[in-house]
Amino acid sequence: MRWLFAAFLAVAAPAVAAPKTVVALDQGWQVRLDPADPAVATHPREAQWFAAAVPGSVQQDLIAAGRVPDPYVGRNEGAIQWVGLAGWQWRTTIMVTPALFARRHLDLVFDGLDTFATVSVNGRAMLVADNAHRRWRLDAKPALHVGANLVTIAIASPIKRLQPMVLAEPHPLPGEYDSMFGDEPKGRQTSPYIRKPKYQYGWDWGPRIVAIGAWRPVRLEAWDATRIDTLRIEQEALNDAEARISARIDIAADGMERRRIAATVTGPSGRTVKAQRMVTLAPGLNHVAIPLAIAHPQRWWPAGSGAQPLYRVAVAAGDDDRAERRTGLRTVELMRDGGGLGFRINGRPIFAKGANLIPFDEFPTRVTPERMQALLADARDANMNMIRVWGGGYYLDDAFYDAADAMGLMLWQDFMFGGSVTPPDPAFRANVAVEAEEQVARLQAHPAIVLWSGGNEILAGWANWSDRKAYKAAIGADAQERIGTGMAVLFDRVLRDAVLRNAPGTPYWNNSPSTDYEAPIDTDANGDRHFWDVWSGSKPVERYLDSCPRFMSEYGFQAMPVMATIRAFAGDGALTPDSPVMKAHQRFLDGEGNARLQFYLDQRLRPARDFADFVYLTQVDQAQAIAMAALHHRACRPVTMGSLYWQLNDVWPGISWSGIDWYGRWKLLHYAARRFFAPEAIVAEHVGGATRVVLVSDATAPIAATWRITARAMAGAVLATREAPVALAPLAATEVARLDDAALFGAAAPDASYAVAELLVGGRPISRAIVERMPPKDMAYPDPGLTASWDGDRVTVSTRRLARAVMLDFGTVSAHPSDNGFDLLPGERVTLTVRSDAPPAALAAALTLRSLAR
Repeated sequence: MRWLFAAFLAVAAPAVAAPKTVVALDQGWQVRLDPADPAVATHPREAQWFAAAVPGSVQQDLIAAGRVPDPYVGRNEGAIQWVGLAGWQWRTTIMVTPALFARRHLDLVFDGLDTFATVSVNGRAMLVADNAHRRWRLDAKPALHVGANLVTIAIASPIKRLQPMVLAEPHPLPGEYDSMFGDEPKGRQTSPYIRKPKYQYGWDWGPRIVAIGAWRPVRLEAWDATRIDTLRIEQEALNDAEARISARIDIAADGMERRRIAATVTGPSGRTVKAQRMVTLAPGLNHVAIPLAIAHPQRWWPAGSGAQPLYRVAVAAGDDDRAERRTGLRTVELMRDGGGLGFRINGRPIFAKGANLIPFDEFPTRVTPERMQALLADARDANMNMIRVWGGGYYLDDAFYDAADAMGLMLWQDFMFGGSVTPPDPAFRANVAVEAEEQVARLQAHPAIVLWSGGNEILAGWANWSDRKAYKAAIGADAQERIGTGMAVLFDRVLRDAVLRNAPGTPYWNNSPSTDYEAPIDTDANGDRHFWDVWSGSKPVERYLDSCPRFMSEYGFQAMPVMATIRAFAGDGALTPDSPVMKAHQRFLDGEGNARLQFYLDQRLRPARDFADFVYLTQVDQAQAIAMAALHHRACRPVTMGSLYWQLNDVWPGISWSGIDWYGRWKLLHYAARRFFAPEAIVAEHVGGATRVVLVSDATAPIAATWRITARAMAGAVLATREAPVALAPLAATEVARLDDAALFGAAAPDASYAVAELLVGGRPISRAIVERMPPKDMAYPDPGLTASWDGDRVTVSTRRLARAVMLDFGTVSAHPSDNGFDLLPGERVTLTVRSDAPPAALAAALTLRSLAR
């Protein structure tokens, strides 16, 4: 039995109750294809045991062993589909010493099993799991003995498990995206019926990899008298003089006994506050609250609004067990006056600036804390203060929320519902209720979480989408009522109650988009909106300027990633937007989305000279479209109080709406976000032959400034200038001018003239906008005469004439300039730093300077 792993635990036999012992079971696992699965006929080798990583997935194990190709490369995705259609078995061995066996409790704890899993100990089935978003605990001692103990996990294919039931349904529940691989008939998806990350079934930005495995840590917990099950930190009052919090502890007890429960709060300065209680614990789960008072508390603020002081709360149940949480002190209110939606933090209205976050990877265990921290740092550095954690993925690791706390990034946290109609049966809701209680209790102490939302587009789809309307007509009034009532109970009671009980200081919102049952869903007039007339509806980008929504929580525009990323998945061959490999990594419209990129280029920008130029132009189009929308939203303040574009990141190397690709490389959009989300900005909108100028400030006090708009001929001559001093109003958007073209440009031809709008503080421009009188494709932009000169890792870019959307393109060399996609006026120069593993000479040789000039 050479495959066995021995987890030897040197634990002295306790004369009295000993502290809880935790042993990670993350070594020595093996996996095999279930010998009874039909896939053995075509994959006999996989029916023999081979090395497995836990936590992980069998797909990762097969990739690591070289038994399936990397699905992220080329067109390999199809070659891994069989794995998610089969059943798999895992095994490991635990060596139990006599001292260990003397403990009163030996619990096996699984933080995540994906999904239909049966756990056996020494051949005895001990646990049947059916929810990938839950923690599972089993009392393993009755099945254990001194010596070697075999632990096995059998996980069924979620598709094969559910498919007979779905195929038998005359009208299966509407889901998200149909499979591209024929494993599920169109319109008959199994994903609505399972509590599993929805994105793994495929989305319009990511692949279909139906992962199977023990995807979160597994451990053995040995304990005697008491064990801390949950620690929640509840803020009861907060003012300048004092904060009152309560450490709420769920304690599992083995029997009736007296126990001292102690709590300590350590503040940002290291100062501590202590309290304790003597309590009588009864067998089972006990609820204990310890109040603590913090003098002169320091408030946690969103990024750009203040600091992020954090407090650490530690509790101890005698010597048996300890637990810690880090938290911040702040108040959160939803502003709902007149149908509005906004966030008031510590009494101050905060305009939410940010993006939507999708999962970091198809395989969650590949995502390191450093990778999460780097992405959030990129968001903060682009002047974002809010991230929406989208509901089609999974509840992220503690490290993600810790990083958001430290950086001041507010989190709009969805429950994990991605768009499909939910089953109406009580058993499904009961399963979700346990999931919600666990996850809210785990995450409630994080000050970054300022909203819990029931999920993504479930209720809006039920109310508004054509396929849902057809479904409702097909099933009849009674079934429609049953399903609708089931969703109302789930989103208005089950999930709302989980938040009210476990995170009473954090608001709940029943879905996104939503009005929380107050009015029609997904309109400008009430609640939050998901606006997809632009891009999905093929409407002109100028449609972003038509109205002022109350809170825009989704809108987006696609672009290609940089050439270094494209070559990493596409190889070295000749490429066009229609190359099979490019279509394989484009999921919008089942691979035909690159035609939408071309559609918008034809509508707005010049023709591409070659494929690399096509990549550049799509990034310009994306950056300009989202900048137009985001700045308009900010100019609509206070009617509009949030702008979260779709999407921040990627789940694999692909073509999508992201501003940062899977490798962490910035598209021009993310550079633009740093400008359009800047604390103070000038907005210049050219509509109907006139330019509207709005000044935006997130500061809490007036700022002395000057606004200026200068009209220029394309050859460089100044046609007119308007400027005026202004005190920027705090936390506001202020319209300062409307200038018609005749007054600003005179008789200059529209294609040969433009304007520069600037906001100056202390005589220095801090925000700039170029005003075009025609679509960029019709502007007579001259050859700018761009040049670059290098000094080590610093490059100076100069221009002789107007240069629009200048991109430093390093081709297949991975490089990160300190700015990109910027405008240069005639005679201007800018010096940038370039981060890269490549030497300066290689960077200089790889550099192409691109602009919108023909």
